[in-house]
Amino acid sequence: MDESRKLGTRNIQSIDADSGSSGRERPISPNTVLSAVANEHRRAILDALDNAAEKTLEYDVLVDRVADRVRNEDEKWESDEHRQRVRIALHHTHLPKLDEARIIDYEAETGHVQFVGGELEQKILALIQPYDVHE
Repeated sequence: MDESRKLGTRNIQSIDADSGSSGRERPISPNTVLSAVANEHRRAILDALDNAAEKTLEYDVLVDRVADRVRNEDEKWESDEHRQRVRIALHHTHLPKLDEARIIDYEAETGHVQFVGGELEQKILALIQPYDVHE
């Protein structure tokens, strides 16, 4: 792991109007972005970050927002159990996947989660958001 990844100091710049890049070292392929947003939990994460001030949330706040958005399919689950399952899934699966795709910056040690994606990610989220509503 390179030094900037360990310290959480990625090169985050404003979006380049010509390329849609957010200053990342390498461009992200559309397939990577589509794979990252293919899961309901990851879409809920990105939506929560997109609606947060400065596109940043603390881990516990993010867990609450995702748990509220991702509904239990089995209504027998207690609310605390549901939140614990979401907490585990975010930490072990969803946040690392989004971090690896360089759409978010997730610092597990500090609980800091920030959206660092570019124009492509924002456009895809805007397109799929109307279809991601629970009845």
